[in-house]
This record gives sequence, structure tokens and C-alpha cells, in this order.
Amino acid sequence: MPMSRSDKPSVMTFADHEVIVPTNKLRTVVSEVAVMDPADDPVARAEQALAGLADKFSGWMDEECDRLDAARRAVKAEGFGKATRDALFHAAHDIKGQGATFGFPLVAAPADSLCRLIEHTPDMTRIPLTLVEQHVDAIRAIVRESTRPDVVEIADALTQRLREITDDFLRQENRDRPDVLDELLLAAPPLTPEHS
Repeated sequence: MPMSRSDKPSVMTFADHEVIVPTNKLRTVVSEVAVMDPADDPVARAEQALAGLADKFSGWMDEECDRLDAARRAVKAEGFGKATRDALFHAAHDIKGQGATFGFPLVAAPADSLCRLIEHTPDMTRIPLTLVEQHVDAIRAIVRESTRPDVVEIADALTQRLREITDDFLRQENRDRPDVLDELLLAAPPLTPEHS
């Protein structure tokens, strides 16, 4: 379709420069709506829709945990290859991102620790399978025990210990890679105030 005269950018020329004003094609794809009803609150509607889905969140998180466990079992059976590494990383990363939305914010930290372990280990075959299993088991336990009154304390203790072990392992594995060590130290804020 040929450009009409109004579709072309305008150019204003000055003594020492030119200003090019691109066309604004947004007007052609945006429709105008009538003034909203003051009683209609889009944020309230979104929260209501989210509340309607809330009873499904637990099931969705269980499915994510099953996916993580399947990825762990594949690593255990086949070792760390590209496919098994990617499956484990993506399952942990999805839990890290979706945990709070699904009502399980405490799983984000151990899932993040597992992602860091996978992402920053130069030789995947050197990752102790026990450390992977501890991360997966911690995530699953936090989800399973989410209704316990002491779940926050349990999750914090599990997460802190996993993070300490993971950081020690990553420091050792990256000892000859100072650029990675610097990145790891910057990306690893202390989990508790006494470590700051």
C-alpha cells in the first residue's frame, strides 16, 4: 500500500540540525471508548478474576512441582546434558516466577538458588546430584507444608542453608573465573540481616 502524504515523517530543517518527526500510526489501531462508568474499576475486576482462579493455584503449583521432580529424575537417570539441564532450569525458573502468583511466595528463594546453581556452574557434570535433590525436595516440602503455622521459619532455614551450600560450591567452581565470581557476589544479596 503506498504511503499517503500524511504517512510520511515530517522534517524540520534548522541551520545546524534537522528534526525528524515520525508518523504516529498508533491512532489507526487504537479505538476510543466511551467514558467509563465510575463504578467500574478495572483493577477490582482483575482482582476478582484472580480470586476466581485462586482455588486452581494449588493444583497448578503441584503440577509445576511434578514437572520439577520429573526434570530432577531425568538428570539422575541421564546426567546433565543440554536437554536435562534446560528442563531442570526452566522448571525451577517457572516456579521462581509463578510461586507468589500461585500463593506460594516462599518457593521463590530455593528455586532461585537452584537456577543460580545451574546457570553459574561451568561444568554441569560437577554439580552434586545431592544438591539438586535437596533443592527440589525443599521446594516440594514448602508447597506441601504451606498451611503449617511454622512454614515461614522452616522455609527460611531450608533456603538459607541451601543458598550457603550453593554459594560455597559456586565460589569453588568459579575460583578461576574472577568475572563470574564478581557477578555472583553482586547477584547474591544476604538472605538475613546478620550477613550484611
